[in-house]
Amino acid sequence: MLQTLKNAFKIKEIRRKLIYTFLMLIVVRFGANLPIPGVNTAFFAQWLAAQTGDAFNFLNAMTGGSFSSMSVFALSITPYITSSIIIQLLTVAIPALEEMQKEGEDGRKKLQEYTRYVTVGLALLESFGMAVGFGRQGYLINYNWQSVVVAVVTMTAGSAFLMWIGERITEKGVGNGISIILLVNILSSIPTDFSTLYNKFMAGKSIPVALIAAVIIVAIILAIVVFVIILQDGERRIPVQYSKKMQGRKMVGGQSSNIPLKVNTAGVMPVIFASSLMTFPVVIAQFFNYSETSFLGKVFKMLTSSNWLNPKEPVYSIGLLIYIGLIIAFAYFYTSISFNPIEVADNMKKQGGFIPGIRPGRPTSEYLSKILSYIVFIGAVGLIIVAVVPIIFSGIFGVSVSFGGTSLIIIVGVVLETLKQIESQMLVRNYKGFLNH
Repeated sequence: MLQTLKNAFKIKEIRRKLIYTFLMLIVVRFGANLPIPGVNTAFFAQWLAAQTGDAFNFLNAMTGGSFSSMSVFALSITPYITSSIIIQLLTVAIPALEEMQKEGEDGRKKLQEYTRYVTVGLALLESFGMAVGFGRQGYLINYNWQSVVVAVVTMTAGSAFLMWIGERITEKGVGNGISIILLVNILSSIPTDFSTLYNKFMAGKSIPVALIAAVIIVAIILAIVVFVIILQDGERRIPVQYSKKMQGRKMVGGQSSNIPLKVNTAGVMPVIFASSLMTFPVVIAQFFNYSETSFLGKVFKMLTSSNWLNPKEPVYSIGLLIYIGLIIAFAYFYTSISFNPIEVADNMKKQGGFIPGIRPGRPTSEYLSKILSYIVFIGAVGLIIVAVVPIIFSGIFGVSVSFGGTSLIIIVGVVLETLKQIESQMLVRNYKGFLNH
């Protein structure tokens, strides 16, 4: 990785892109520490710390601590991510959007435009709900319509500005801008997480005990990172043979190829979907008064991951089973959106391709669907293992960190994808230089 970056800095064009990306990320972190006018940030941070742990941890990790400090980027890029998911799901349900998606670059630009509109709409709704919900509880210094408007406009503008920065990084920098912003936000909270681990397992302990604890923590983190890398890069290659055909006076074709089916086809999306669905009711419930001993209170407690795998209250671990079920369901759902076996089989048939031992057409699509169902399940189990490890630590040891589970998958996935993009740009430049000579 370091060698790739070192080589990239030797190339003027890529060096300029890397510097541009770095400067944009400085702006992102500056905005993450710029408070919203009229908000009592200290009081809000105290309130957040007093909540039932993990209800807001996922959101706070995604925003890079902007949510806990109530900065102008408090919503971060979460409205953009949500709107992207909504538009992607609607392309399956609405034929007009599906046709637009097939139109190529023009269709993609239209869908991107719709995504921006939905992002601003969601940011307005979320910021208004937060301003009114928190304002009524005294978290706005002066709760009136002027302060609510200022908070709503500030948070919406901050989210729209982050979306713009993400698009500029994609266009003029390196990698996917939105993913890189999300990566930097998550990385910004890691020092705090290490401080939490130090205070829990090493502070005040004897040197041998502290060293053993440090070695175990580092070993677990490295093991998860290696596992995530294997999960992200793992694939099943389906061999494809193309039949020979006459073209003019020559026989062409006959090449061998393959269809790479990724083990983790859906990426991190199933975990994000499942986490969002589990935390949404809990976050909304914080704005209302309810008794923790009531039926609703117990349900919300069951949905909160900090209560899972707690030996003292095992009944709340039912929420973990629901979470695992949602990850598996969303893994199959998202894969069905991103990979269509019928379409792949039809394209192979048109090009004279076939899988050895499998007839073209419907038998091919059925074979691909069967193989894909096994692969998706393996990928979902891998995601569950990565997502459950930090939950085990939280339940048994009472330690909550943000770089586990979903965050590690995002970190590793974005880093690998960005490095691949840098390497491909270096390769293209080398080819251009060779052709020019």
